[in-house]
Amino acid sequence: MTDRPTVLVTGGAGYIGSHACRALTAAGYQPVVYDNLSTGHRSFVSGPLVTGDLLDGAALARAFADHKITAVMHFAAASLVGESMTDPQKYYINNVQGTLSLLQAMRNAGCHRIVFSSTGAVYGNADSKALPEDFPCAPINPYGASKLMIERMLADYRTAYGFGAFCLRYFNASGADPAGGIGELRDNETHLIPRAMMALQGHVDFAVFGDDYDTPDGTAIRDYIHVTDLAAAHVAALKLLEQGHAGGSFNLGTGSGFSVREILDAIKKETGREVPHTVKPRRAGDPTFLVADPSAARKVLNFVPRHSDLPTVVRTAWAWHQKAHPFRPR
Repeated sequence: MTDRPTVLVTGGAGYIGSHACRALTAAGYQPVVYDNLSTGHRSFVSGPLVTGDLLDGAALARAFADHKITAVMHFAAASLVGESMTDPQKYYINNVQGTLSLLQAMRNAGCHRIVFSSTGAVYGNADSKALPEDFPCAPINPYGASKLMIERMLADYRTAYGFGAFCLRYFNASGADPAGGIGELRDNETHLIPRAMMALQGHVDFAVFGDDYDTPDGTAIRDYIHVTDLAAAHVAALKLLEQGHAGGSFNLGTGSGFSVREILDAIKKETGREVPHTVKPRRAGDPTFLVADPSAARKVLNFVPRHSDLPTVVRTAWAWHQKAHPFRPR
């Protein structure tokens, strides 16, 4: 075993969790991945891996005991908005019940520090202003609702049991580690940038869902934050917890939004090719505009996105996709 502080990273074999593990290692921590590998990838894990489900209390207890865990980064969750609309039970079991199981294991092990991967979806169908943390939370899909329930649980655990708990609400995670090796890779890819790139490579069809939103070009606007910047913010939050900070809810974003068509234009600029696409009706549960006001995170976490300009997001994602999804012969 190492004498470095040991952090349990639930969902550490997934997209954001694996990037967080790299950031933890670089910052002098020992990440221990806890993942059921339902959507994560064993190849993304470079350190210790405990294969287990959040609902398996015995497996969690063993992980805490065997690895002397001092803190938790919690990424493990079902995260597809569309699926949450058709199968909400999955989201409340995986996300809410799974987190409660994790918190019970933490209390039993005497571990009281957690950095939680939350989402801008807690705000629901917000207006066109950048959202501060005190904007009313009114999620419009079960995915966002499940994350808000977890935030409430963590607030209660903070008050009653002295937990230090950061809830980091990020918006559209994007891009890939510039060093390569890990990136966005899912069997059922629904996120805009990777799916557009897969369409460019001939692997999937791509649709713009809705061109009648109340935006300049009719397509929905989102705040894209590079996954490397997200990972750095999680490490910063962990360090504050170690210094005795109680935590709280903070937005991670750039404060700037891009429409679907602007993203497609940026991909064309990087690749030199037009993304083939069709236009379909809006999806249920998709808000018009979702952009963060990141000023509180800048102040408290000293969070300054360094990789989240759109050209860097697109360039690193494209480099990854050319490795992960080689071109098919046409």
